[in-house]
Parts: sequence; C-alpha cells; structure tokens
Amino acid sequence: MKHRLLALAATALASFVAAPAAQQGPPLFATGLPKDEFAARRATLMQRIGDGVAVLQGAAETASYEKFRQSNQFYYLTGVPTPRAIAVIDGLTKRSTLYLLPTNAAMERSEGPLLGAGPAAERLTGFEHVEDRDQFDRTVATLAGRRIYTTVRGETVLMGTPDHSELHRRAREADPWDLQGSREAYFRQKLGEKAPGATFENLDEILDEMRMIKSPREIALLRESSRIAGLTMMEAMRSAEPGMHEYEIEAIGDYIFKQHNAQGPAYFGLVAAGKNAAWPHYHAAQSALTDGDLVLMDYAPDYQYYTSDVTRMFPANGRFSADQRELYGIYVKLYRAIMTSIKPGPTPPIFQEIVRKMDALMASYPFTQEKYKAAATRFVDGYRKRATSTAANPPTLGHMVGMEVHDVQRGFTQYEPGMVFTIEPALTIPEDRVYIRLEDMLVITPAGYENMSAFAPIEIDAIEKLMAEPGMAQLLRKPASTR
Repeated sequence: MKHRLLALAATALASFVAAPAAQQGPPLFATGLPKDEFAARRATLMQRIGDGVAVLQGAAETASYEKFRQSNQFYYLTGVPTPRAIAVIDGLTKRSTLYLLPTNAAMERSEGPLLGAGPAAERLTGFEHVEDRDQFDRTVATLAGRRIYTTVRGETVLMGTPDHSELHRRAREADPWDLQGSREAYFRQKLGEKAPGATFENLDEILDEMRMIKSPREIALLRESSRIAGLTMMEAMRSAEPGMHEYEIEAIGDYIFKQHNAQGPAYFGLVAAGKNAAWPHYHAAQSALTDGDLVLMDYAPDYQYYTSDVTRMFPANGRFSADQRELYGIYVKLYRAIMTSIKPGPTPPIFQEIVRKMDALMASYPFTQEKYKAAATRFVDGYRKRATSTAANPPTLGHMVGMEVHDVQRGFTQYEPGMVFTIEPALTIPEDRVYIRLEDMLVITPAGYENMSAFAPIEIDAIEKLMAEPGMAQLLRKPASTR
C-alpha cells in the first residue's frame, strides 16, 4: 500500500512539475496536431468543392466562466481555438483566409495573449492570410453569384454529438416559446444578403465523409484518449467497495482526466450500480454501491479535441458471485467472438463469422439457469438476424468515434483502415433489470484491427486480481499516521 501511495504521489508531482515547461501561457493554436495536417485538410476540401468556396464560423465565447472549446467542424479545418473566428477556403483561388476579432488588451492582461491578425498568425496557423474580422464584409461582397458551402448542422463543442445537436434543434423548433433559429441558419441568411445570387451547399456532408477515415496523427490522439479512459476504469475497479456512491466512482474519472491534461469529459459519466445499469444512459450517480452489485462504468475524456468511449463492469465487493460468473462469463466469451472476427472488408461476412463462433460457444457452455441461456440465445439471435442483412443495408458493429463520442458517420458498406469505432453489445434480462455491457475502442488496420483499450481488463480473474489492490479512495481516506 505504501508503494502504491508513493507511486500516486510521484505521478501527481511529475504532472505538477512538468506542466509549466510544456506550455507558457495559453495555446494560440492546436497543440495536438501540426499546422500541415490542417492545411492538408483544407487542400482536400478545395479539391472537393471545385470552384466553390467554403465559409464557416467558429464557436462564440461562452456566457460563463468556463474554458473555451472550439466547435469541431471549424477546428477540424483550422486548428484555431479562438472565439468568433471565420474561415474562407476558396476552391477557385486555392487560398484560405482566417478572420479574427481584434485583440483585447484588457482581456490579455487578465487571461494572457490572444491570437490576432497578421504575419505571426499566418506563420503559426498555416493560413495564407489572417485578417481582422472587420474585413470579412468586404470579402463576402465578392462572393456574389458563387457557390458557397456552409455548415448546416448545429455546432458541437465539449460533450457534443451530431445526434444530440439534431435532437436539440428539433426540440427548439417544436417549442412555441423557443422558436429562435439556429446560429448556422442565421449565418447563411446573412451571407445570402451580402452576396446576392450566391447558391448554398451543405459543407457538413463533405467534412463528415473526410472525418470518417482518421490519419495516423488523429489515431495517436484517439489512442491517448483511450489510454486515459482505460486507466480510469482500472482505478475505479481498485477503489470500488460497498458503501461508496456512484458519484465517488465518477469523480475518479474526473481526476484522472485532468491529471492527463484532458479538456474534460467526452460525455456525462455513466456509473450505474446494480439495477441502475438497466438504463443504458443512466447518469444520476446518486445511489450507493451495495454488496452483490455489479457496477457499470462508461466514461471517457475529450483529449486534444479527440474522444474515446470505454465501458467496464465489475463487482462492488471485488468478487463475482456464482450467478454473475455464469452470466458475465458467457457474455465475455460472446464479446470475444465479436472481437476475433473484426477485419477490413464488407460487414455481412464479419457478422456471419461472429454467429458461427457464437453458436459453437453456446453449444458447449455449462448453463445452470435457463433464463441465462435464454438471454444469451437472444443476444446471439440478434447477430444472426443482422448477418442476413442485404448489401444495400449492411449491418454495422457499433458507432464511430473521433472528435465526437458519437462521431460523424456517412453511409458505408465495409470497414476500411483508419476507421475508429466501438462495439458495445448488451446482454439483458429485462424482467429482472439485468444489463451486461462492455465497450472498447477499435481502429481498423490493413491486417485487422487494434483494440486501443484492451489493457483495461474484462476477464473475471483479472478484474478480481486488480480489485484486490488498494485504490485512490482507500489511500486518500487512510490516516496519514498509518501510511
């Protein structure tokens, strides 16, 4: 225990000592990717839009004392973490211009330097031109009659996802007391007024397709986000014990995210003890862990604008009961059948291979409870049904992950190298409110795939061994005189 405490203290001290050397003052440009990565994306976009022009705005400052985070589509093309920036990417001239608000001397005295227009910003960002935003009106007037690409979907920032952005838009439109239009629609309207005769296209469709395949540098950031999530799962396993509350387990993730310089959570923490897990997105985090509970933890960070999505389950008391061993045990075997079938290529054959492996496992598994066998059979039959999907409507294994935890996804028929996604199949007994689920971060490679979160254990023996170690909760609670 003493060694564990010293290791934790050393890690915290190293983080404290190293931080000032890593960054003096606020970052004015992307810290996770070099400017040539963003320039290459803009060059690809120019090819896609031909003689059109892309015009997009960054996120506005927040109305509270929270750290600013740029919207994902804007950041993807620019790497610029500055509020109210505007980018013009011209496919005709093959040049890009960034427009920034004038720097604010009072704000800089309070919060540090801000990115402003001029040659220094051009060198830092890789934009051909960086100008004051009051020059943007003059540029818009020259776009009359042009084909203009703008974003249509609501912007997503910290903990945002395209699906929730769309749900929010629909809710606002359906609310008679909240009929204000979207920021994107207003921006497009103003462009149309100042550039007569311009026609408009949906930029999101192009960017979403570009974002489907991750570059090696993006994968490195996703791998680090996955590593932080896996460390969180392992520390939660060490710390969990009956009597703790779900919010205490969630707090372990908050600490580890910040300890490793994440911007924050990628989504609200899902820590569910016992029957609370039957709500797949339960996040109230108010219940106490009781002896005999299985605890589900689904929590991951937003690291340098790239997220992850990892889930683990573990017994609150550190030991799986006989019933838990039977049901969780068959689930892990079926989960492994999925994992060992993943590869590049069309998805129907992957599902057919999964079903063959699952059928073999089911035939030899020593079930003692009929309801467990029935639940596992339903699980397998779900994959069997998807294995017969047509080529026109191919099945998918899970959701994409990237800058958003439910990342952008255009229609596709096969897995290709560079695609990053999770699998998170659930085995349930609804009448008993039993819910078993794991989740891992996978990237397709030319030869197969890499499980970026594999080091966080899922096997029963490995989990129980890890839970026998003291965790942060116990070490921090122990009186100093006995350490």
